[in-house]
Amino acid sequence: MQRMTRQRSAVTELLADLDDFRSAQQLHELLRAQGQGIGLATVYRTLQSLADGGEIDVLRSEDGEALYRRCERQEHHHHLVCRRCGATVEIDGPSVETWAAQVGAQHGFADIEHTIELTGTCATCTGTET
Repeated sequence: MQRMTRQRSAVTELLADLDDFRSAQQLHELLRAQGQGIGLATVYRTLQSLADGGEIDVLRSEDGEALYRRCERQEHHHHLVCRRCGATVEIDGPSVETWAAQVGAQHGFADIEHTIELTGTCATCTGTET
């Protein structure tokens, strides 16, 4: 268990207030705007520690940058992410779980783990919101 430093607390609280995935640089900028004296390297280390502990989710943007988010669900789930605004919906994927196990079994693999992120454009960004 990591000790709760001022910096770790600041990053954790900020993530709790955000609904979408953000990069370490974006989080660092938000923290600095709040008056937090925290270095970018500290933000990166804190995010890595939180991700390693399963406290936050990480996904990769189209250009490979790591994006971070504190999810409401602790159990395994997937994300549907708007590629324009970053709006994120947590989704269950029972058929994905079945498919992953079947593909693994077809190739002689067991204990399959996977990460699947779906991207699209949300109704707000497409102007089709009802």
